[in-house]
Amino acid sequence: MSTWTAEELATLDRIDEIRVAGRRKDGSLRTLTIVWHVVVDGSLYVRSVRGAEGAWYQGVVHHHEGAIAWDGETRAVSFIPDTTVDDQLDAAYYKKYGTGSSSQAITNAAARATTLRVEPR
Repeated sequence: MSTWTAEELATLDRIDEIRVAGRRKDGSLRTLTIVWHVVVDGSLYVRSVRGAEGAWYQGVVHHHEGAIAWDGETRAVSFIPDTTVDDQLDAAYYKKYGTGSSSQAITNAAARATTLRVEPR
């Protein structure tokens, strides 16, 4: 397994959205879906604003691997459930995206239950 470079993490921290996709049964990628993300302590995290019912989330957690795309880059990744830093993630989401209703939705209990750490493969 590889790691994020400092440059990749800096870019991911700076940009507002990434696209994520899980894999189908045949191994092909599902459709890339725009999600909000945050970088905390050198790791990239995503959550489903729709909780476990989110279609992209259901596709990702089936195989726990897929891809993310940003700024013309695409990386194969693993998605690892990780709720150990949820309070830090909430703070990072509010800092990055403000305190409006969308940020409140991505930090509610249902969304927190879908926290995934994203690691490059």
